[in-house]
Amino acid sequence: MSGALPANKVQPAEAVLELQPRAADAPSFRQQMGHISRHSAVFFAGTIFTAAAGYLFKIYLARVLGAEALGIYALGMTIVGLLGIFNALGLPYSAVRFVAAYSATARFDLLRGFLVRSIALLLFFNLLLGGTMLLVGPWLAVHVYHTPALTPYLGLFALIMIFGALTGFLGQVLTGYKDVARRTVITSFIGNPLTMIFTLVLVAAGLGLWGYIFAQAASAFVVIVLLVFAVWKLTPSAARAFSGGLASIEKDVILFSAVVFAMDALGFVMSQADKILIGFYLNPRELGIYAMAAALVAFVPAVLQSVNQIFSPTIADLHARDQRELLGRLFQTLTKWILGLTLPLGCVIIVFARELMRIFGPEFEAGWPILIIGTLGQLINCGVGSVGYLLLMSGQQRRLIRIQAVMAVVMVGLSLLLIPRLGLTGAALGAAVTNAVSNVWYLREVRSKLGLSPYNRSYLRLLPPLAGNLCVLLLLRFALAGILPSWMTLAIVLVSAYLVFVVIALAVGLDEDDRLIAWALWSRVRGVVGAGVNA
Repeated sequence: MSGALPANKVQPAEAVLELQPRAADAPSFRQQMGHISRHSAVFFAGTIFTAAAGYLFKIYLARVLGAEALGIYALGMTIVGLLGIFNALGLPYSAVRFVAAYSATARFDLLRGFLVRSIALLLFFNLLLGGTMLLVGPWLAVHVYHTPALTPYLGLFALIMIFGALTGFLGQVLTGYKDVARRTVITSFIGNPLTMIFTLVLVAAGLGLWGYIFAQAASAFVVIVLLVFAVWKLTPSAARAFSGGLASIEKDVILFSAVVFAMDALGFVMSQADKILIGFYLNPRELGIYAMAAALVAFVPAVLQSVNQIFSPTIADLHARDQRELLGRLFQTLTKWILGLTLPLGCVIIVFARELMRIFGPEFEAGWPILIIGTLGQLINCGVGSVGYLLLMSGQQRRLIRIQAVMAVVMVGLSLLLIPRLGLTGAALGAAVTNAVSNVWYLREVRSKLGLSPYNRSYLRLLPPLAGNLCVLLLLRFALAGILPSWMTLAIVLVSAYLVFVVIALAVGLDEDDRLIAWALWSRVRGVVGAGVNA
C-alpha cells in the first residue's frame, strides 16, 4: 500500500472545496468513470435483485417462522460473527490487492503460493473455530443469551461460518482478477435464489428454523464449488502448475492482513454490539424485530457499496500515480451521485416506516423507529462518500484503525447506557450515532491528510429535488392511506419518489461532470433496450 502524499503536494482543505473540471482531465475522467460505472452497475444489479427477492423472502420467513425463531437465528449469527473476527485472518482484502499485483507483474510463483497457503490457513483456522463454537456455544446460549433453544443449531452455524470464510476469500480473489461481474452472478444471482428455494422446500416439509439454517449451509457449499471453478479458470496456467516448490507468503501480505484483521475485529464490535446486548438485556423476540429492521436499513447504502467495489482499487491506482486532482474530481462527482440516488429511497423509508415493518406481520410494526433512526445514520454515511476506502487505499490505515478503536468503545458504551433504558430505540440510537460520528471523522481525516473534500456548490442543486420528493411522499401517504395493500402502496411511492427526484434534478440543471455520467448512463440504458428490441 502506498504511503501518504508528501506535505508539499497536499493542498489545504479550503483549496479543494471547488475542484474545477479541466479539459485536460476529461478523457481520463471519462475513462475512469466509465470503468467504475460498468462494474458498479453489475454489482448494483445483483444488490437490487438480492434486495427485492430478499425482501419478499423475509416477509415469508417473518410470517412462517415468527419473531422468536428469527431472534434465535440472529443470536446464532452473532456467535458466527464473533468467531468470524478470526476466521478470515485479513486474507480476503489481501486477495484483492496481491492477486492483482502478482498477476500484473507475472509473479506466478508468488500467486500460486498465496492462493494455496491462504486456502489451507483458512481451512485450518475455521475447523478449529468450528470446534470452539461447539464447545463454547452452549454456555453462551444459556448463560449470556438466556436462550437454551439456540444450542441444537450450533453445528449448522459452524458450517455456515466455515463456508462463509471460503466464499469471502474466493470472491475477493475474483475481484483481484477484476471480474466483479462473475463474482456477482455466482453469489447474488445463483447463491441467494438457491437459499430461498432450499428454504421453501425444507420449511414446507415441516423443518422450520432447521430448514432455513440448513438451506443457507447447502447453498453456500454450491457457491464455493462454483467459485473454485471460476478462480481456477481465471488463474494463469503458470500459477496452476503443481511442479516446483510452493512459495511462502510475503511479509507485505502478512503485514497488510494484520492491519485488516484488526479492522475486522473493530468492525465486528461496531456492527454486532447492539445485537449482543439486546440478546443479553431483552429477549429473542425483540432481537428478531430489531434484526429485521436492521436488514432494511442495511440496504440504504446499496449505491455506496456498489461504487466502493470498484472505486477502492481506483483510489490506490490514482494515489500511487499522484493524480490527486483527478481523484478529487471523481470523489466529488461520485459522492454527489451516491447521495442523489440514495435520498429518494431514504425518504421513502422514513415516511413509510410503519408500513414497511407492518408487511412482515403485526408484531414487527413496533420496529418502525429503528428504521427511521438507522436510515438517518446511513444517509450521513452516503453523504460523505468513500472516505473509509480513501484512507485505507492511500496508506492511512493506521488513522482508520484509530478512529474505529475509539468508536468501538463509544458503540459499546452507548449500547450499555441506552438499551436498558430505551430498549430497541436505544440500540438504534447508539448504532446511528456511532455510524454518523465515524464517517464525519473519516471525512475530517481525508480533508486533513489527503486534501480532498467531496463537496462543492453543485450540491445545492440537490435541495429542490429533495424538497419536492418529501412533499410528494407526504401527499401520497395521506392520499393512499387504507386504499391499497401495503406492498402496492410502497411500490407506487418508491417509483414516484425517484421519478419526482429525477425530473426536478433535470429541471434544475446538471454540471459538466454530471452530464458526462448522465449521458453514459443513458447510452447504456438505450443500448440495453435496443438489444432487447432487436432480439
